[in-house]
This record gives sequence, C-alpha cells and structure tokens, in this order.
Amino acid sequence: MRTPVYELHIRPMFSATDRDHMIPHSMNLWKYEDVVEHAEHIIDRLEAGTMPPTAFGGPWPPEWIDVFRRWKEGGLKRLELGTAVITVNRSPSTVTVKATGTFPAAGYQGWLQLESESDTAKTYVLYFEPPDAPVAGTADDFELRERYSVSDTRALFVHDSTGVQEH
Repeated sequence: MRTPVYELHIRPMFSATDRDHMIPHSMNLWKYEDVVEHAEHIIDRLEAGTMPPTAFGGPWPPEWIDVFRRWKEGGLKRLELGTAVITVNRSPSTVTVKATGTFPAAGYQGWLQLESESDTAKTYVLYFEPPDAPVAGTADDFELRERYSVSDTRALFVHDSTGVQEH
C-alpha cells in the first residue's frame, strides 16, 4: 500500500475554509510544519467528528481519517523541491517545459506539477518523491516534461529548490 504524502494526500483534504478557521488558533493546515506539530490533536478532532464542523462540510469520511492516521504513523512523509536545468521550448502549437538532471539518490521519482495559475501567470513546481526506504544503486538521470497550448500566453514560472523563476 502506498505511503501517504502530505502534498498529495493530506493537504488536499483541507479546504480553504478549514485553513482560514484554524489560522487564529496558530494552525495553518496548508503548512506542513503546523500539521505535523498538531497531528495528534487533528486526529482527535477528526475522530470526534468536530473537525471540520458539519456546517462547513464535515465530518471527514472514515477513509480520509484512516489516510491521515497512516500518514502520521508512516513517518509524516512529504515531497521535496527538486533541482534541475529548466528549459522552455515554444513550437507553433505547444509550449514544452522540460526539467533535466539527476535525482538525489536511487529510488527517487519526480514530476512537474501545476502549482497555481491566475489570469496572468501559471506556476509549475518540480517535486521529488523519496523512496520509503533507502534503495541500493546510483541515482537516475531524469527528463521531465509538461506541455500546454501555445495559445496560453500567460507568464510561466517554475518553483524548485532554488526558488521561483520566470521562464
């Protein structure tokens, strides 16, 4: 069974309203460190059916609570921001964003993921997922691609371990 990962499986379960309601209590549910710090309290409230309240879409189904519990018990796994050489190719029909490099160690996986978009910009994030346990061998080289229509003329940004750069 796959180990739950914060960015893929935990963070998406918290709505913007959930986040907004908890910030006054010094708990930003969209911030990994805050969720780790309060994980036991969150589980208690989820199991009691009080988080989120019924008036705001709660409670979570038991399957979601089980995923949260497995995430906590499985080591609070999260993704890493990757490092790569980023290139952008604009053909007559397609914009191709390409990230090339070498993973930090054997067993890693990676991808470019649309992180956010607005009327004027779109931002991709370069994620690396470490293996659940160390893997013998050497790190693999990678070439990751994401494509979109050239008719999309918004500014393009890529978020990686060095920050956010416009391309």
